[in-house]
Amino acid sequence: MNPKAFSSLHLKSPMLKNLASLGYAEMTPIQAHSLPLILAGKDVIARAKTGSGKTAAFGIGLLTRLDGLSFRVQALVLCPTRELADQVGKELRRLARFTDNIKILTICGGVPFGPQLGSLEHGAHVVVGTPGRLLDHLRRGSLDLSSLRTLVLDEADRMLDMGFQDDISALVAATPSKRQTLLFSATYPETIAAMSAAVQREAVEVSVDEVHGEGVIEQVFYEVDSVQRTEAVARILGHYRPESALIFCNTKIECQEVADALAGRGYAALAIHGDLDQRERDRVLVRFANRSASVLVATDVAARGLDIKELSAVINYELSRNPEVHTHRIGRTGRAGERGLAVSLVTPRESRLIAAIADVPGSTTTRGDLSTLAPLPAKPPLPPMVTLCIDGGRKNKLRPGDILGALTGEGGMPASEVGKIDVFDFLTYVAIARQSSDQALNFLGGHRIKGRFFKVRKAV
Repeated sequence: MNPKAFSSLHLKSPMLKNLASLGYAEMTPIQAHSLPLILAGKDVIARAKTGSGKTAAFGIGLLTRLDGLSFRVQALVLCPTRELADQVGKELRRLARFTDNIKILTICGGVPFGPQLGSLEHGAHVVVGTPGRLLDHLRRGSLDLSSLRTLVLDEADRMLDMGFQDDISALVAATPSKRQTLLFSATYPETIAAMSAAVQREAVEVSVDEVHGEGVIEQVFYEVDSVQRTEAVARILGHYRPESALIFCNTKIECQEVADALAGRGYAALAIHGDLDQRERDRVLVRFANRSASVLVATDVAARGLDIKELSAVINYELSRNPEVHTHRIGRTGRAGERGLAVSLVTPRESRLIAAIADVPGSTTTRGDLSTLAPLPAKPPLPPMVTLCIDGGRKNKLRPGDILGALTGEGGMPASEVGKIDVFDFLTYVAIARQSSDQALNFLGGHRIKGRFFKVRKAV
């Protein structure tokens, strides 16, 4: 039997069938190393970065331990950001399709408190959320953790970086001592070891160093003066013409300034940072993920947990002072067998720092010269997709199949012209090939979907 096959694990037949239907052919390294331990009930501390398959690892584990007949919170997943919590919640719902009546709630800040109270009152098996809002519910008495069987701390290092230590401790104190605790972290600082000692029992460490193949990522360093950075980024985008680029800044103020400057030059650039409300953050992430915006400017905190499958380039507007953070940044490109590009802007005083961070396995390093780059294009290329926003969502009983069916049926559009469809509680975003976006807008705005009319507009 193939040791990487999910069938080598003691999983129920419906779960195996669902994994096959989702395209899970073989376990990733982190899944192969951690899942047998998780299924055996062990506490696990695992080093795993975004894109390694860690969500399925702890998701399969916690779902197998659920009692579907008991509508009490039996699994709790703590995440550092709303984006990661939403992504984890969606993945758990996909994994839970093998069984009926499994209710999974996502509870985060930035959205109204009332609907969350109502959802918790009706009971749930799994809750995914951020520490602050979950602690608010715990103190109000709307979140009961007395029946918890599995506790997951996802991206624990980032939660500590963001100052969630006290909130996490208060939530853990409200859980039964006889529980399984799974801790996932991209790095292993001393604070993670201390957290593990405080919340886990005889934890088994799992570490999988997944590196890129030799030469998969091309690292290029361009020397600039501080006042040249934005101009340099525009030159780099114009020269390399990446279909999707993630630009890292060290502060949220710089994020917005850089995004605004690039947008002023005609680039489809968006920023994501802590000053955006939940609806704005959702819209930004949807547009970047569905290829209707080609540039996303972010801080390291905001970029954690982004579910971006294919990323053409990473640009460091400023270098991180931490070599490990630099490695994680550039590791977002060059995945799934594709070559990646990582461009970093450096000042003359940062030469010593370059030597410390440039040695990344699977990458090649060169020094570039801005003067050799192609001149700025008069008009940057437009993204291939356009996002339409429908004023109706999950609470209106809308599903992706309803939108796709309307467009490809009565709307007469080929399915190949319709991209990602993201359904939220009261909004739905659908990506349409640019050349067909006006046709789709006119059709959706003038025809009923599931028996009623919805307002439709282009997301900007």
